[in-house]
Amino acid sequence: MPGAERVTVEGQEAAVIADGVSRIFGPLRAVDRLSVVIPRGVIYALLGPSGSGKTTFLRMVVGALRPSEGRLWVFGIAMPSRRVAQRIGYMPQAPALYPDLTLRENLRFFGAVYRVSRRQLEQRIEELATDLDLLAWLDHPLYRFSGGMLQRASLAVALLHEPDLLVLDEPTVGLDPLLRRTLWERFRLLASRGTTLLISTHSMDEADRCDLLGFLRGGRLLASDTPAALRALTGQDSLEDAFLILAGHPVLPVEPPR
Repeated sequence: MPGAERVTVEGQEAAVIADGVSRIFGPLRAVDRLSVVIPRGVIYALLGPSGSGKTTFLRMVVGALRPSEGRLWVFGIAMPSRRVAQRIGYMPQAPALYPDLTLRENLRFFGAVYRVSRRQLEQRIEELATDLDLLAWLDHPLYRFSGGMLQRASLAVALLHEPDLLVLDEPTVGLDPLLRRTLWERFRLLASRGTTLLISTHSMDEADRCDLLGFLRGGRLLASDTPAALRALTGQDSLEDAFLILAGHPVLPVEPPR
């Protein structure tokens, strides 16, 4: 793969480029020689079961882990790098917030970390609290929040500095269907405005909402394309069956009704 600065997708700079990236923990290859190019302004999902390497790869993208092998760039900058950190928003699987602080205090703290100006920060806090239906809870400590509210609070932190790349690790786990739909509408709006979203999921329904999709199993990327193209590649009508085919598992025939 050529240097990151020369890689474009349809004439545009790629958001994320992985070239033979591995992450090794002792005898375990959590991510195994993964190569992918993610263009800007799309929603790209990594789909795979627990333990397939999704979280490990996301942590390398945001700079929290260094690749054991291979090369990884975000917006043309080799990772990990502090230079690109300001352009990334990260929502981990478990909210990394301060439960004894109010939502407003959490947002102010992380706003200072991201060096958002005080005037802009207060405006962003009001906007995000309104958009994510948390305005009435701004001055309540997070230990009073439900699981779904904590998910939205974590997303607010990730969006606070208006990142160019939003990395979301299982962002809708445990949420009710209505809230999931609301968040996905927001994800689609962000992508339409030019934000790149890299999302991990094990939900076939969510994977079908994405522009591009990578099947991950045992740390290896089995295939990467649009959901429709992956169905066509495997000759299957469902993403679940397409995944099974690519993973080397036979698809059981559907019994006709008796």
